[in-house]
Amino acid sequence: MERSAEIKIRAFIREDFLAVRQIYQLGIDTGIATFETLAPNWEAWDKKFRTDSRLLAENNNSIIGWVALSPVSARQVYSGVCEVSLYVHPEHSGRGVGRALLRSIIAQSEKNKIWTLQAGIFPENKASIALHTSEGFREVGYREKIGKRDGVWHDNIFLERRSHVVI
Repeated sequence: MERSAEIKIRAFIREDFLAVRQIYQLGIDTGIATFETLAPNWEAWDKKFRTDSRLLAENNNSIIGWVALSPVSARQVYSGVCEVSLYVHPEHSGRGVGRALLRSIIAQSEKNKIWTLQAGIFPENKASIALHTSEGFREVGYREKIGKRDGVWHDNIFLERRSHVVI
């Protein structure tokens, strides 16, 4: 896909899960995208993410990336705070797919009355940090040795974006 190729953003449907899971596993396999080591099954994935905040990127009718929001807490006071999960198929990275997905989920989140988006990103994942900061996220913390992956402690950059629409 060339940078100028069309990227279509659309809502996720259940039948998309196999492609979503494959892209998720490819991200997991990089070792710098998440603390997870295995993409979840449908039931676990469906339970984790808000049903009104799941989007896909397509090119030539192929799913090339996805983004979804998960609540950070079940407490009512945090009902408008969600964590962003965004994954792009490695064959399509650096071509604007992540930016299109992130912009779309920001707009979707504001329609759904979400006032804060947050992301925890490994410091080694410089492309993801750059993408998020370019779309209005700011670094609010550095979480040293916040979690282990394969028995190794990892740090996390904590970013957030506060809506100027949902106040």
